[in-house]
Amino acid sequence: MKDATIAIQDMIYEIRGQKVMFDNDLATLYQVETKYLNRMVKRHIKRFPYDFMFQLTKNEFSDLRCQIVTSSWGGSRYNPYVFTEQGIAMLSGILNSDTAISVNIQIMRAFVKLRHYVISQAETNEQISELRKLLMLYIEKNDKRVNDIIIALNKLVEQPKETKKIGFNP
Repeated sequence: MKDATIAIQDMIYEIRGQKVMFDNDLATLYQVETKYLNRMVKRHIKRFPYDFMFQLTKNEFSDLRCQIVTSSWGGSRYNPYVFTEQGIAMLSGILNSDTAISVNIQIMRAFVKLRHYVISQAETNEQISELRKLLMLYIEKNDKRVNDIIIALNKLVEQPKETKKIGFNP
């Protein structure tokens, strides 16, 4: 089951600022044809508002194909639909097979792991940012000290000024 979650994570893409999965990938996981999945969605379209599911534009689809290089979507005649986490949760209500339920649980776990990873990365980035600020303050404070030391060393290295000799000169 651990390997399945990793494989599912590889099927999650970010499009329009949302984590989504393609209709084709979902159909494969649910062991149904893509056209069946889309037909069931259209029959229950009220469950799938725009923030749960949307269809890619031609530009988005062609850009994505260029990024991924190989296409798992085949030669379909339409631009694929993508489903957000909430849309995938809705799919479990209309695809009521044991396989769909089991796969849906795995998908939800994959989204949760992805969310935890993103949160941990954000905390790491905040820590790095805080360390950077502290380092800059340290450099700023100590830069003057280092500069003062360099000036003092330069004065020591300079040729001593000639002084008049006082007293008995032989």
